[in-house]
Amino acid sequence: MSEPRTLTLDAPGATVAYDIRDPEGGSTEPPLLMIGLPMDASGFTTLAGHFSDRTVVTYDPRGTGRSKRSAGGVLTPDQHADDVRRVISALGDEPVDIFGSSGGALTALALVARHPDQVRTLVAHEPPTAQVLPDREEGLAATAGIHEVYERDGFGPGMAKFIALTSLKGPIPSEFAEQPAPDPAAFGLPAEDDGSRDDMLLANMVGTTHYELDFAALQAAPTRVVIGVGAESEGEMAHRAALEVAKRLGTEAVIFPSHHGGFLGPESGYAGQPEAFAAKLREVLAGG
Repeated sequence: MSEPRTLTLDAPGATVAYDIRDPEGGSTEPPLLMIGLPMDASGFTTLAGHFSDRTVVTYDPRGTGRSKRSAGGVLTPDQHADDVRRVISALGDEPVDIFGSSGGALTALALVARHPDQVRTLVAHEPPTAQVLPDREEGLAATAGIHEVYERDGFGPGMAKFIALTSLKGPIPSEFAEQPAPDPAAFGLPAEDDGSRDDMLLANMVGTTHYELDFAALQAAPTRVVIGVGAESEGEMAHRAALEVAKRLGTEAVIFPSHHGGFLGPESGYAGQPEAFAAKLREVLAGG
């Protein structure tokens, strides 16, 4: 695989950076986009290396990494999907394959609902929408509560409460939103508030987790949509949400190795099983 080429494109209120890794000998396969949220392109470095036989495209969502935004406000999967639409259009006229992780899975599902002609196969791994949970009201309140803690107390307390939610196994207690945030120091997080409110995860918590998917459009799309879950994340909110999304699409979720970020390499500090994950992804993309 060649060294990545970095390009930028202009979108309303943002400049979006994306990378193209071309295979040395060329490929007849469509480009494979790997997208996350709020994770930027750097999180896919290891996974991309396992697909050296085809063109791999990664990007930084607006407001993260190298992609700058000039407009404020809460970002939604629809806005991110429009940015991805522009990236795909810049690549050419043919549909692409997409692997979407976490918030990136929601972005990709929003894209397929609105522009199905651009995507041949989508593998959406653990989209964290609280809207489909059996404990929907508790999930919506919990994620809104995390945002409130962040706005009131800053990054450390907000992230500590986020970790408490994402590590929770099973239904979300009705009192979760009102419970005080865990001690940030227990997670190596700062307790003091530096006054900043620009963390892309916490600032856009509601815009992501409260997003309602258009299931009718997804079912009508010619795109092959596969929902993935992590073998080690059973019971966690994103895993449970993915199972419900698959059920509403009339499909079975596919189990991938490791956890929510199972494709991550050791450089991430949250390593999964990237080689096994890549093998499963290759199998799924091939129709297995």
